[in-house]
Amino acid sequence: MQRVKRPCDIVVPASIANLGPGLDTLGLAVGLYLRIRVTAIIDDGRGRLACRFLDGPLGGPNRIQRAFAALKPVRRRSASLEVEIQSDIPKRAGLGSSAAATIGGLRLREMLDGPRSGDEILSAASKIEGHPDNAAAALFGGVTSCCQRDDGTIAVARWPWPSGWRVIVATPEVELPTSVSRRALPKAIPLADAVFNVQRVALLLGALQSGRVPDMREALRDRAHQPYRQRLVPGLRADINLIDFERLRLHQPEIVHDLPAGGRRLVQRVDGYRATLVAGTPIFENGEDTGARPGRLVRNGR
Repeated sequence: MQRVKRPCDIVVPASIANLGPGLDTLGLAVGLYLRIRVTAIIDDGRGRLACRFLDGPLGGPNRIQRAFAALKPVRRRSASLEVEIQSDIPKRAGLGSSAAATIGGLRLREMLDGPRSGDEILSAASKIEGHPDNAAAALFGGVTSCCQRDDGTIAVARWPWPSGWRVIVATPEVELPTSVSRRALPKAIPLADAVFNVQRVALLLGALQSGRVPDMREALRDRAHQPYRQRLVPGLRADINLIDFERLRLHQPEIVHDLPAGGRRLVQRVDGYRATLVAGTPIFENGEDTGARPGRLVRNGR
């Protein structure tokens, strides 16, 4: 056995697939990571992989092991590896934990056999995962768009994520396996909804180039998959307040006359509320009303 004098690390990011309107095409790499450390290389000709999970038992299949075995070895005799694995990526939470594990396993095989092309790794990952969007983002980083050609090969386009934009990940305690969420999708959608999504995919890619936040806000709307899946996660349509507690300060209450026919109401303004979202749509950002009204008017309690 040869212990590795300087441990070799493979780091793979989490990913968000189906970004906004980009069902089965757009993916985004985010700053949560799977880390695999090679602690020993054993020249035994068996090509085995021994995994030690530092976060405890997996509670499911070992995707790293499966991906490692999926690529056919280049050499007839291959060394075995011992690795330690730690992950920040929540499982079954829509953050590509299985795709990160798959890419990690393929990178371990590449470590033994020599460089493989990105196309070869993505093709193998797509066969294991059943779709390429998470794997492409985990493999290439940034924003990726996948297109499957008629011959089954996958074309990938890439865009950088604007450096001034931050991603906030709100992970519910409810786990949602990919297989369950895919079963919720309809077999067909109305033409108007398909056009709605195509328009916003184009707007999203333009917003990445221009950095226009208002365009990105509109571009993330979707009618192809989110409306059908949100019923699977209790509270997904709930209102969300993002609060900067260090700046939180109440103003004196005041009476304003902004209701129909001059009606009045009592208002107390507050600093420190960065944003308020209703059904996923920002209605208030940094002290300003966005003008969006995603809610509905309730009359007589109905």
